[in-house]
Amino acid sequence: MAAQRAPNSRLRETIDAIGCTYEALAKDVRRVAAENGEIVQTNKSAVSHWVNGTRQPTGRTGQYLAEALSRRAGRTITRTEIGLRPADAEAPTESDPVLAATDLGRADVERRRFLAVAAFTTAGVAMPLAYDHEATARMLRARTATALVGAEDVDVVRQITTAFSAADERLGGGHGLTTVTAYLADTAAPMLHGRFPNEALRRAAFSAVAELAYLAGWKHHDLGQEGAAQRYYQVGYQLACEADPHGHAAWMMRALAHQALSLKQPHHCVDLAAAALTRGSGRIDGQTEALLHITHARAYAAIGERPAAARVLLAAEDALLRDDEPQPSYSRVSGPAAGTVASHTARTLTDLADHIGTEQQHRDALIRWDPQKYKRVHALTYADLGDSLAAQARADEAVAAWTQALTLMEGMTSDRTRKAITSLRSTLAVYQRRKVPGAAELARRVREALA
Repeated sequence: MAAQRAPNSRLRETIDAIGCTYEALAKDVRRVAAENGEIVQTNKSAVSHWVNGTRQPTGRTGQYLAEALSRRAGRTITRTEIGLRPADAEAPTESDPVLAATDLGRADVERRRFLAVAAFTTAGVAMPLAYDHEATARMLRARTATALVGAEDVDVVRQITTAFSAADERLGGGHGLTTVTAYLADTAAPMLHGRFPNEALRRAAFSAVAELAYLAGWKHHDLGQEGAAQRYYQVGYQLACEADPHGHAAWMMRALAHQALSLKQPHHCVDLAAAALTRGSGRIDGQTEALLHITHARAYAAIGERPAAARVLLAAEDALLRDDEPQPSYSRVSGPAAGTVASHTARTLTDLADHIGTEQQHRDALIRWDPQKYKRVHALTYADLGDSLAAQARADEAVAAWTQALTLMEGMTSDRTRKAITSLRSTLAVYQRRKVPGAAELARRVREALA
């Protein structure tokens, strides 16, 4: 007969110190798992078994448990601290962002475990706030190799990024992910250890590879693989610091905050967005500054700071009207700035429960985006527009907006669009009982799309 395992005193002490019930902790674990694209059945009995030592969390559940406890404690709690073994094949801690980008890309291509099991963490959002760029810069310059890198090499990286960004908008994050990450690992990132004829080209090369890393992260985000996305964003931030520690680095700080806000995890987001604006102040164009302001506004709204959110929304509008420097490629990737500002203003107003304002901003966003070039954006915007109409008890119009969204989503490999479709089911069930025109047909199409 197998010996009884000893109780996990570290886990019990941590839970007692935080002061939450097993049931509340189980709910938190399920939520963290859902953020990372996994459904787990953790309940209070499971937590009790972990504490008593009769069972161990399986798969990625140990990571989710550590993250759930970290959020309640307001500090990072590791698996080791709560008496669990470190995750198998955890991501290597590589101080060189060029090697880190190479490792991430190869892990994607080879389906290596550490990236597959990576979980989004709120602690990871704050990574740029404590990053020592100067130490990394000295190390990178010391590791320069002899191969000469020319302007054509950098241009090709940009062309590939542009092409796959365009395809991503039409076909979803699942299209071309392996190709993008293989190119990052095998060609783009290794180029950065080469020798450059001048400093301007060196910075341009780091900028181009940072944009490619951002694209890889964005594709993972669109697929609901948030842990992997966060790691690409962090590496993209490190590379951007070497290219432009002001504007481009600020943009990558925005990317980390944007991801956290999308997951409804606003921890560190106000500080991160404020730090991005401080970095970019006086050094970026109005369009990019507007995009940083709108992320700052969303962060304030997410924590219920209504006056601060309203103030920053006005700052975003003012920046958008500035006619100064041209917008750089790293921030043009998100599409027309006016459309993005309108879209994120709508999300800010949603958090502030202003459904009429939300509707108007979504309609403004729709007319500012090319429906062919930005098909996924249109699809998600129509889905959000339908939500704002439903919140105003305008059922017929909501069904019409959702129908348009579903039509645009056809053929996309995107977890975000799938989640948008899934979220309609409960409301459509109510609309069907009320005999709302078009609700039954839309519900049928939703079932087919999710089958």
